[in-house]
Amino acid sequence: MGSSAKKRKDKKKDFQKPKLKVGKARPKPANFTDTSFRSKSIVLNQQSITTAAPSATSQFSHHVSLLSSRTDSQRRDSLSYLTTAITTRPTNAPLQQPVSILLPKILPLTLDGSHGVRTKLSKLLRALPSNDMEDHIDQVLLYVRAGITHLAADIRSSALDMLGWALECSGNALISCAGGWVKTLKSLIVMLGWPTESNGGAWSSGKTSFGKPGSEGKAMVKSLSTMAALLRVGLKESLQETDKQSTALRFPLIDTEQHLISKRSDCFSHLNLFGPARDEEAQIYEDREDRQRIFHRRFRASIEHGLEVAKQEGGEVGRAAAGVQKAIMEGMRDFEESD
Repeated sequence: MGSSAKKRKDKKKDFQKPKLKVGKARPKPANFTDTSFRSKSIVLNQQSITTAAPSATSQFSHHVSLLSSRTDSQRRDSLSYLTTAITTRPTNAPLQQPVSILLPKILPLTLDGSHGVRTKLSKLLRALPSNDMEDHIDQVLLYVRAGITHLAADIRSSALDMLGWALECSGNALISCAGGWVKTLKSLIVMLGWPTESNGGAWSSGKTSFGKPGSEGKAMVKSLSTMAALLRVGLKESLQETDKQSTALRFPLIDTEQHLISKRSDCFSHLNLFGPARDEEAQIYEDREDRQRIFHRRFRASIEHGLEVAKQEGGEVGRAAAGVQKAIMEGMRDFEESD
């Protein structure tokens, strides 16, 4: 009887509420841990005690290496730092790293899934010297064409912005590099869903998606505007053709620039002396007549057909289509088809 009464009493203790007395602290729980101690010092292993800050060049190289980071915020912050470092350098000071080293690191970000990273990339490219970009414009075009035909609508839009920047920066070098004329035009036509030779001249089965509902018109206007800019650069008359009268006045110094040393680093690239054989799409079309001929034979009919359909929509799309048609008429005005 004594043991059972004790057990019942112990069980009742678990459910009894302790009585609080005035002036006395509450009883502490059984699992209470005392955290009132204070540490006098904190020891860090491998703590650097150097007083010299890293140089600007080492910081620049460090942020270039961070462009391959897995986190979007780190890539975005590194691009922002590089842009600030380039724009704030002294006027006649060279870049912290050559463009030939920077481009292989930053161009893959053209296909980055983060919109913030692609926006910072666009600002960084615009901060680079335009004179240094002419010799590397073929590398830019590889990623631009990959972005134009990407499945994601945001990446296609960013690639169009980059193509517009490349045309403003070094348009002549863009249309004169290997594949710069035919492949770029073909990518734009495929993006718009217009017929090409690869699909047998048939229109694409479905309308190209441009992202969120209601944004199709704006994206198509951007695509048509970019195509108009490309056609204006590729089909416009060169200075030598429009300056015939002044050339006659300079007799006997005619075609003097043809006998000077070229300013381009790869002035004989069109000969393709050491590279693999090129097909028609990868050829270099430096002459305006060659670009007119290949445009008339491969793209003019499909583009004009697509423009007629686009003009029927009216609004901004119709005006952009009219701008492309005007660029074709001005560029092909003096074209004579040869047998």
